Amino acid sequence: MALSDLLYPDNPKRKQELIHLHQELLECMSANFRATNELVAVLNEHLGCTITHIQMRESSTVKENCDIIIQVMSEIQHQVQKIDSDMKEKLEPVLYQKLYDIKEPELEKIAIAQKVFSIILGEATSTAGMVAIKLLGSNLLTFTVSKLIGLLAQIGASVLGGISITIISLGIEMILHAILGAVERNQLLTAVRSYEKHLAEFKAASEKYQRAIHEVTSLVRKQVQ
Repeated sequence: MALSDLLYPDNPKRKQELIHLHQELLECMSANFRATNELVAVLNEHLGCTITHIQMRESSTVKENCDIIIQVMSEIQHQVQKIDSDMKEKLEPVLYQKLYDIKEPELEKIAIAQKVFSIILGEATSTAGMVAIKLLGSNLLTFTVSKLIGLLAQIGASVLGGISITIISLGIEMILHAILGAVERNQLLTAVRSYEKHLAEFKAASEKYQRAIHEVTSLVRKQVQ
């Protein structure tokens, strides 16, 4: 038993909490990488985008991986804004307003969007129109992406940011050394509370983000079947 455990008997429990929370954080980040790549595949295939797929880097820190996903999420936001700009530029004001009118039938909106993408891409399926309408009309997706980008930036800037994502395999003492530099009760408590605070918000925002993407990708799958 480490000297710190003799001085602070609750340290072993805190260590296990820290490891569990670290695992949860990485699992959550991994799920976000997968969901983001699903959306990227849809945008590239159906809307003519050229967004690069991303991969978690096991040799990198939490912050570096946060930066990777922030970059591609920002690119997705940019592409959605570009879709909106293209619609506004190529449609008459009355037709453009129809795209955002909740009273308008969705099939009519999809047909309008498809015409625009046929001009932009030379050819476009109804799936392209459906994806465009789903993205433009989904405040949930755009809001959730912004929320998640903010939380990822916070995590990257926190005490968690400098930790390697592979450190979970190095053992308890190495994790604590990497996070804290020394095993002290007050530092452990600070680290655990930091994880708990960021993870609670991050998991909730991630679940919304993944649901929003699932809505789009599941509709695409139904369209192509």
